[in-house]
Amino acid sequence: MLELASTRFLVTGGAGFLGTRVVARLHARGAREVFVPRSRDYDLRDVAAVEACLADARPDVVIHLAAVVGGIGANAANPGRFFYDNAIMGLQLMEAARLAGVQKFVQVGTVCSYPKLTPVPFREEDLWNGYPEETNAPYGLAKKALLVQAQAYRSQYGFNAIYLLPANLYGPGDNCDPAASHVIPALVRKCVEACASGSPAIEVWGTGAASREFLYVDDAAEGIVLATERYDGGEPVNLGCGSETSIRTLVAEVARLTGFEGEVRWDRSKPDGQPRRALDTSRARRLFSFEAKTPLAEGLARTIAWYEQVAVAA
Repeated sequence: MLELASTRFLVTGGAGFLGTRVVARLHARGAREVFVPRSRDYDLRDVAAVEACLADARPDVVIHLAAVVGGIGANAANPGRFFYDNAIMGLQLMEAARLAGVQKFVQVGTVCSYPKLTPVPFREEDLWNGYPEETNAPYGLAKKALLVQAQAYRSQYGFNAIYLLPANLYGPGDNCDPAASHVIPALVRKCVEACASGSPAIEVWGTGAASREFLYVDDAAEGIVLATERYDGGEPVNLGCGSETSIRTLVAEVARLTGFEGEVRWDRSKPDGQPRRALDTSRARRLFSFEAKTPLAEGLARTIAWYEQVAVAA
């Protein structure tokens, strides 16, 4: 098991939605040296900046969370950027980390890498059985390439790179910008604002038939830290809660928790995205004892309470 107190960490994306939780958990577990680079100081798309970041941090372990992310709309509008930025950051960082003698590299991937019609629950062995859902395929494939890199580097160089596949994340602090947000923050914002304005209806993309698995951000951070401490294998590992929720059910629950009683108008001209998503989480439980703790209703209530405070402050 990795001794956190004597380990120097570099956490890219450590000031972001997920990264702040990972950094907090590292500190809570006794880590003393955690370097969090900021994009204004280190553009990880630039190899010279990557090398400078590693020289300044001198890490034993790199946890790579930095990513360009968004919902279906953002992916559809920016497929080139989502592919290039995510691929180039990871490719360059992992290579530079190897050359710098980093002891362990933790690459966080995405559930979007799974094939569009993967049988539920998604098992890690199914990752290569087809092409990802088209609206987020460039993002998913960029992240998937980093699994190939991690496994190739392990094989050729003995580089200890692990790869984690989290489900859709949500929680307080998420991005609620309608142009870029994922489904939960978008719904929370729509319902809270509709209640505040007295609007009789909200509009939701798709048919509501698609399903997703939602992992509370603090649970995801716990899984990443546990894997950093305890897992040194080459196989990818799912991080999830093991339950599937339809978008229609999710909308009803967010409406209930926010007090929105108006009409939900489904815009069927917009895509549903991947038809179903739910992960087999048995590998994470077996390899490093990770189990998500936060029920969806509880996590949604915390997220709504946070957003209501943000809305009042704004």
